Amino acid sequence: MEIRQLRHFMAVVTEGTFTAAARAELIVQSALSTSIRNLERELGAELFDRTGRRVVLTEAGRALLPRARALLAGERSAREAVAAVAGLDSGRVAIGTIQTLTCVDLPGELAAFHQRFPGVQVSVRDAPVDGLTEALRAGELDLAYLAPDRRELPEGLAVHATWHEELVLITAPGHPLAGAGKTRISDLAEEPFVDFRAGTGLETAVRRLAAHCGLTRRITCDVTQAGLLVDLVRAGIGVAFVPRPIGERAGLPCVTVRQPEPGRTVVLAGRGSRPRNPAAGALLDHLVDRGRLRDAGPAAAGPPGDRRPPAG
Repeated sequence: MEIRQLRHFMAVVTEGTFTAAARAELIVQSALSTSIRNLERELGAELFDRTGRRVVLTEAGRALLPRARALLAGERSAREAVAAVAGLDSGRVAIGTIQTLTCVDLPGELAAFHQRFPGVQVSVRDAPVDGLTEALRAGELDLAYLAPDRRELPEGLAVHATWHEELVLITAPGHPLAGAGKTRISDLAEEPFVDFRAGTGLETAVRRLAAHCGLTRRITCDVTQAGLLVDLVRAGIGVAFVPRPIGERAGLPCVTVRQPEPGRTVVLAGRGSRPRNPAAGALLDHLVDRGRLRDAGPAAAGPPGDRRPPAG
């Protein structure tokens, strides 16, 4: 059994298909499939049920999962120890993000980080908040941008920086609300909505806002991708709540919502007050320092190690 095989096993678990796992591991699918088959042959049991569109773990696969995580965590720990001695000439850091992150230019920040530490490999995962939180706790991610729906993160996780994002209502061009420029929650009772699938951070924030205001929304379509949501709104299927930059970049009317003004809290979180992984510590310092350099305001980052619980 090789570490490489366990890494391929975890990639299939994380991505859900052999095709996506091969893409994430930067190898051809046939090589990844062979690696998994060899692992199954060595263990004497099939690890995945391949009959559906998405592969699922067999009982043997579920038994291997926690042990694979532990072995890979040990391998990462060994690499991190060497990277610390080498002065970050090498290393690996894994960061997660919600799909609708707008308060931080993550690609730009990672590009700047790469210029400073070109030998550090960065792995980025986007997923719903619950998935990112669990990956943080399991040690699969070093840091993650979350939009939590609770006042406190699970035990063992700490908030390093906090932002507040304004949410606006986007509509199709020519929609009656587009010309008004502003509206109230109570005026949206008859509007059809496009929304993210249940479980995403933005969907949770919007659902809580609607419940707080007594608004029963009629969801005409739910999606998993921000680009598709924007296209459906543009086509006139419904309206949607999104962070303002998403609507502005799409060129759609952004209607300011009043009474109350909707928003959500986004945090940069990690395990404990300081990552043990030197590469993750360097990335954390970079992200927080760059946050301080940006103009103060609703998107200004808090100080490093800020553990104040996010607002509800």
